[in-house]
Amino acid sequence: MPPATGSAKGSGAAAKEQALVALRRAILAGDMVPGQRLVEAELAEQFDVTRASVRAALVDLAADGLVERIRNRGARVRTVSVSEAVEIYECRMVLEGLCAAKAAERVTDAQITQLLALGEQLRAAVQAAEPLKYSELNRQLHDLVRDISGQDTAAELLTRLNAQIVRHQFRLALQSGRPQVSLGEHLALVEAIAARDPQRAETAARAHVASVIEALRAVEGSGTGKA
Repeated sequence: MPPATGSAKGSGAAAKEQALVALRRAILAGDMVPGQRLVEAELAEQFDVTRASVRAALVDLAADGLVERIRNRGARVRTVSVSEAVEIYECRMVLEGLCAAKAAERVTDAQITQLLALGEQLRAAVQAAEPLKYSELNRQLHDLVRDISGQDTAAELLTRLNAQIVRHQFRLALQSGRPQVSLGEHLALVEAIAARDPQRAETAARAHVASVIEALRAVEGSGTGKA
């Protein structure tokens, strides 16, 4: 007797995790754009898992703010407006400041060396006019500061918040003159943590995020930031 259709598809916790990782990666990479419909049957075929596995993954992504589920219409990639992105950055400002202060308290000599090296790489990327490289180094710097801080709760919240605004971050990275502005802010953060000065580190982190908010509001005012 031939096997039932779909019996070979992955199911259970492993299949749900497989779909979850693949969907999150596609959304964050921009392969799935804001507003795009997420059809369970198509995704199940694409990832070789059951529709139930896809459905469970979409529930998790909705909780993370990456997907919205609309009654009787299915799911789609959530669109985050510039004004909502500003609100997310306002929350991020507090958390980034906390992590920077904690990092200044806990940083080791070896970690200071890492931070200073990243700062020099950021400077080199700006001088070479490589905005995408600068954006990746920017991400590495913020990740390193969170790791040094040991503030796991704040780091987890920041990861969830940042996932929702990744497209806005990408737009800003490519905005003319933006890396030159943020370079000084990042270097000030590095120097404050390297000096083991929690108050100055928190101030630098908050100033950087405030600058991002100002840039986002400028985009909204120009009418070019609508998603």
